[in-house]
Amino acid sequence: MHWRGTTWIWVLFVLLLAFAIRSVAAVTWQSRLTDSSTFALPDSATYWELARTIANGEPYQYGSSESRVFRTPGYPAILSILFSWRTDPPVVWARLVGALLGTLTVAVTMLLARLLFNHRVALLTGWLATFYPGGIGLSILVLSEAPFCPLMMGQLVFWVLAWKASSLSRQITWSGLAGGMAGLATLMRPSWLLFTPFCLLLFILVQRERRRHIVIAGSMLASLCLAMTPWWIRNYRVTGTTVLTTLQVGASLYDGLNPEATGASDMSFTRTIYWDLKAQPAVEQGLFEVRLDQHYRELVWKWVWQEPGRAASLAGVKLLRMWNIWPNSAEIGSVWIYRLMTLAYLPLLILSCVGAWKFARLDHPTIICLLPAFYLTGLHVIFVSSIRYRQPAMLVLIVLAAAVTAGLMDRQLTGSTLAQIRLKR
Repeated sequence: MHWRGTTWIWVLFVLLLAFAIRSVAAVTWQSRLTDSSTFALPDSATYWELARTIANGEPYQYGSSESRVFRTPGYPAILSILFSWRTDPPVVWARLVGALLGTLTVAVTMLLARLLFNHRVALLTGWLATFYPGGIGLSILVLSEAPFCPLMMGQLVFWVLAWKASSLSRQITWSGLAGGMAGLATLMRPSWLLFTPFCLLLFILVQRERRRHIVIAGSMLASLCLAMTPWWIRNYRVTGTTVLTTLQVGASLYDGLNPEATGASDMSFTRTIYWDLKAQPAVEQGLFEVRLDQHYRELVWKWVWQEPGRAASLAGVKLLRMWNIWPNSAEIGSVWIYRLMTLAYLPLLILSCVGAWKFARLDHPTIICLLPAFYLTGLHVIFVSSIRYRQPAMLVLIVLAAAVTAGLMDRQLTGSTLAQIRLKR
């Protein structure tokens, strides 16, 4: 894989532009809020407080001791660096860190496009990812998607390198790095845990080169487990039981599947269920946090068993919410932002669908570009759904959209050249 000298200049320009756009957006977004310590979304405050506990050397828990496995430590660990510089850092610092991570996402997405296609497609990918409003939004909101996206892209890049590797040692090396990236991505976004085994099982079942994919699967899963092991050990010491990600899975599951569910997130039920369970005598010994998580899961399965039709209809609602053309929530801002997002999203979606039909094949690494979309969609027709959850998948689909755009540009250039030749005759 080689880049020309002029291409490197363009790559650098695209990345500087991506950072500039995200930095301006970060400062502008923060200026809309009431003060420098304000967040637009409630989840942001939880990451901020956990980052403070890490920086201060306090026990890793959110609020009371009953929330000790509330969130994975990846994103709070990154934010904790800000607290080492200043006791009470302004929130805009976190948004600027997100702008830097968003720029890194653009860079790794370009690398993925270069591996799958060529340098022209890579540059087009960079341009599209730079200006894509969903990617900009993920960069400047204080949410775990900011560090998750470059790690997700890194996993896909190493996966493609493992797929293309000509020797066993390179396959093991690249797939090991891909698994490590998957583990780090899971420590940012716990919902990513099952992506790797899901895709590897799919490849082993449908691919002709099963031996190659079995080697990749073994190395990738081993390094994924290695990256997650410190968190697993810590959770076992704290809870006395195995917790692969967090003890918020039950609450998140109930948020998506309950008698009042609409497909959107509404965690107002948590306080009622919390105190109802608190009032009941504990049948089993152990942390209340563990029992609460199990209680939510039991409520979910009981409701789904009683109302399978309602659960199925909710899945359709969530599917539409995730891939909706018009944003579902009023949290984003004014109508012109909605229009901008729609104008950017719809052409990219169409181009990526054309790219999927034209380029993605089971026997070629380009199929990897579709897997995050399938996985995240399957996940969020069960849990709550929003356009927020499609954005990481869209960043990968941009690679296919760029490949189609490059083909259209080549066809147009060829057509204009032929027209000039005919005119000369």
